Amino acid sequence: MNELVTPQASSVQIGLRAAGRAEKRMLIDGELTAAASGAEFDNVSPATGLVLGSTSAAGPEDMDHAIGAARRAFDDTDWSTNRALRKRCLLQLQDAIEAETADLREELIAEVGCPAMTTQNAQLDWPLADALRYPARLIDEFEWERRLDGGGLFGERNARTVVKEAAGVVAAITPSNFPIEVILNKLGPALAAGNTVVLKPDPNTPWNATRLGRLIVERTDFPAGVINVVPTPSNHVAGLVGTDPRVDMVSFTGSTAVGRHLMRVGADTMKRTFLELGGKSAMIVLDDANPAHIIPGAIGACVHAGQACAANTRMLVHRSLFDEAVANVTMAFGGVPVGDPVLPTTLVGPLISAVQKQRVLDAIDGARRDGAEIVVGGAVPEGLPDHLANGHFVAPTVILGAHPGSSIAQDEVFGPVLVLIPFDDDDEAVRLANDSAFGLAGAVMSKSPERAMGIARRIRTGAIGVNGGMYYGADAPFGGYKNSGVGRQCGVEGFAQYTETKTIGWRLPRQA
Repeated sequence: MNELVTPQASSVQIGLRAAGRAEKRMLIDGELTAAASGAEFDNVSPATGLVLGSTSAAGPEDMDHAIGAARRAFDDTDWSTNRALRKRCLLQLQDAIEAETADLREELIAEVGCPAMTTQNAQLDWPLADALRYPARLIDEFEWERRLDGGGLFGERNARTVVKEAAGVVAAITPSNFPIEVILNKLGPALAAGNTVVLKPDPNTPWNATRLGRLIVERTDFPAGVINVVPTPSNHVAGLVGTDPRVDMVSFTGSTAVGRHLMRVGADTMKRTFLELGGKSAMIVLDDANPAHIIPGAIGACVHAGQACAANTRMLVHRSLFDEAVANVTMAFGGVPVGDPVLPTTLVGPLISAVQKQRVLDAIDGARRDGAEIVVGGAVPEGLPDHLANGHFVAPTVILGAHPGSSIAQDEVFGPVLVLIPFDDDDEAVRLANDSAFGLAGAVMSKSPERAMGIARRIRTGAIGVNGGMYYGADAPFGGYKNSGVGRQCGVEGFAQYTETKTIGWRLPRQA
């Protein structure tokens, strides 16, 4: 039985506080505004199921206005060429967010349902440290131009310069699981590179984005239209950025199905796309690994209720260690604290919505029907406090006996579910890890760093940790192979993808 946490300050109280500080208006063309229609939509607490408050619901006319504003700001102002202004504005936004960090932290706990401890790392503190500062620094350090040596036809002498320029209008579509982290890691490089942006946040978690909109208006010198924040629950309205010819690039983080759709609908206008999509990452435990050291990696599948695209949700364990690993992981999952995300001891809070909760439970039921064994969890936790009774909780779940090709071992569940699969040698481990439509992340555990590195280099995935190594950072490119996406977030590679490349050649005078 998982340890259930009874709170002193509950999500009900945090939700009331967050609602009192929330910004419900959109940001379009430098103005905080309600939807043209006056429509709003509910923001629901994942922990309690209660409505926290409302947010303006953009309609087609609002999205059209936002795209037009971004287009004008790119075409008619010096934003794309004024590097000093861009740097100043990004650092102003950094200062503005830091001034409201405490309120933003509570807001994330309330609307995302993320455990408080996760706001001290990837949910808030990590991206706040460098997601804007790093691209602001790159404004000065990036190689905006380079000269090519030589060249020329028929005896003529030529000079050539390669120039990097902003891509144009970027539509940034962000998810609910790590919303501020993804938003800052999109806005930072896109704006630093000189683009203008239409930000469409996930409708389950709109307030952190609308807060940024307010801070931009109140505390920064961003020209009108450079950033537009357009929340909407309508897929039709959101989809307009994928078809509008005024949008040059779509930067999307979310499901593989939606990523494919955006590629298809953007084809007619030849939109560039950055897609950071799903994953089914494998943690490989080699036969010389210390079984006790695999527990943190296993528990990682539970963090934020498993709502992390890079989570290692398949654990491939050498058969000689398998029984011991199962015993250790089963004990660990049975003791994971589940409960109110407000408490500092909670590791597993709610899933984002009732729909996602049911998807996770359906996936577990499908594994049962396929003959797998659920040894821990597999249902709604028992004994939740009354104020969490309508929250979207699923107990941490360990599954054994799943065929490597089964749905539970192949499909992204996006819940606190870990599948353990044995293997007999290194080649089989690599084959099982690569036997996936995804290729986002992974891990390797071994007492031999050289052996682990050798395995890591054979895995077809965009990021991988060796013996607990961390690959996250604003300077570290992140993204996937195969169905896990196209392009990279963060790093120089992530910065460069928001630029276009122009080659200029000119004829030099003949030498006397």
